[in-house]
Parts: sequence; C-alpha cells; structure tokens
Amino acid sequence: MFLFSKLMRSTTLTVFLLLPFTTSQAKIQYVTIGTGGIAGVYYPTGGAICHLTNQSRSTDKFHCEIKSTPGSIYNIAGVRSGELDLGVVQSDWQYHAYKGSSRYVEQGEFKALRSLFSVHAEPFTVLSRADSNISFFDDLKGKRVNIGSPHSGQRATMQVLLDLYGWELTDFATALELNPSEQAQALCDDKVDAIIYVVGHPNSSIKEASGACQTKLVNVSGDKISALINNTSYYRKAVIPGGIYRGSEHDTVTFGVGATIIATTELADDIVYQLVKSVFENYAEFIQLHPAFNELNKHGMVSDSLTAPLHPGAVRYYKEVGLIK
Repeated sequence: MFLFSKLMRSTTLTVFLLLPFTTSQAKIQYVTIGTGGIAGVYYPTGGAICHLTNQSRSTDKFHCEIKSTPGSIYNIAGVRSGELDLGVVQSDWQYHAYKGSSRYVEQGEFKALRSLFSVHAEPFTVLSRADSNISFFDDLKGKRVNIGSPHSGQRATMQVLLDLYGWELTDFATALELNPSEQAQALCDDKVDAIIYVVGHPNSSIKEASGACQTKLVNVSGDKISALINNTSYYRKAVIPGGIYRGSEHDTVTFGVGATIIATTELADDIVYQLVKSVFENYAEFIQLHPAFNELNKHGMVSDSLTAPLHPGAVRYYKEVGLIK
C-alpha cells in the first residue's frame, strides 16, 4: 500500500522497543486511534500519526496504536464510549455527532467531541463496470450496487443520497454491504455493477479493481447534488483527476468531505499537545507517507472540515506556532 509497508515495519519496530519487561512499562499509557479497513486511507493515516508520535522522544509516557475498524460511524461510537481515544472520521458525521442531528438525533449532542486536525479530502466515489451502462449516479437505480459496510461513513453518506433521491434499497437489483477489501473482486467477478466509496485518492481498492477489469469512475453531479452542497457546511464540490486509474482518463465531478481526527475532552491536554506537535513538526515526513496527503498544508489542516471545536491541547500547540491566534 504505497509507502505504508515501510511505515508499518518501522511502527512495528517501535512497538517492540517500547515493550521491554521493565517496571517503567506500567507507566506507559496506550492511546488507540480507530481507523478503517486496510484497503482504505484511514488505516495508513492512523499509522502515519502513530509512527510520528511514537518516534518522538517527548512522547515516551504514552504509546499510540492503531485499530482497524469499519470506519467513521464505528469510530465516533468508539470515541464516545471510551473504547477508542481517537478516531479518523468523515467531516459530515463529525458535524452530525457534535450537533446531535441526522442519525444522532436520539443520542443527542456529543458536546465532549473535539477536533485535532483534518487530513485528506474524500470524494464520494462511484466506480462502475465499463459494460454496466452507468455514467451518472442516477443510472444506479435498478443496478447491482455495493453500498458499503455497516458502521462505515460511506454507507451512512450513501443513505443521505438515497434520501435525497427518494430511493429505497429495493430500488437496486442488489444492494450489498461489502467492506472495502471485498468490493474490488466483487466488481470484477461481475457480482455488482458498481461500488461506492468515500475515500482519498489514489486508493488501493479502486486501483485494484480498475487494474483487474474494465471500469470507469462515475460523475455524481446535477441539481440535487448542487443543492446538497449549497445547503450544508460539510459537503463541497470535488473532482477526481483523470489519469489516476485505468479507464478513467478524464476528470470525474462529484462531491466530498474531509477526513478529520477526533477525540473528546477526556483525553488529556498534554497527550493531544504532544501528538499534534509530533505530526506538525514532522509535516514534511507526514505528507510523504501517503499520496493522498500531497495537497495538505498546515493552515488547512487546522481549519478545513473541522465541524467540532478544537481540543485544548491542539489549541495550545497551534497558538505557540502561530497557526491560530
């Protein structure tokens, strides 16, 4: 997975170095970040954060570790329950969790939720078989579609579009809930006509599918999508550049969100301060750890797509270095 195999080797080595059988081991606090499936970008994002944090000498009292999860919805629930200390989540579901809106109405406002920083952009991505006669999102009706695994952000965002278009799952010939590691093969085995993914690009799952069979990216645009973007603060127009994947030489127009790192006020200010500092002081190394990070800049990371307040530990660092006033 791009540069991540090298990263994970170094992260694993760090784990062994931090686990000698000494009395100091008991003093180490473990901080867990919920990510996503290994075929997505959340998993290497969490790995990159933990790698930079664990190699810093100033973080020797805590150790960052990653957990592969179904994605955003699971991560928000895990952070809320205390199962996870940190999570990588889509900005739309960060917004709804904090506000207690959409799928979180019954749970109510998650006022302890805090942002640390944002990372890569995540376009809503539809990849279809070239022989499926699907060129636009509207063409998915009546087709066999993988709508995303339960508890993932992509599945939840797909539901937003179903509501927008007035569709039910029965409007598809088949609606599967495969996880990202299964969907490429399902597409190329002709079990589905299209797959849905909210993900940063380039992505290994999309690359796998487009390399193994004839596929094309599908435009997600039109009046309904424009209204969705205009009426919300967390959706924005997105373009997947042409030429990234075989079969999709031209730009694909869609909408998207941002991937964000969250915690709660329960996570100690000093831990958040040191973790954020480790990433931002090694910014040049961080953006090299995955191609999806290529367009990041520090100012955008502390402002774009953050729909919950910044954690006090993050605020402390950002003020020290002049990223915020």
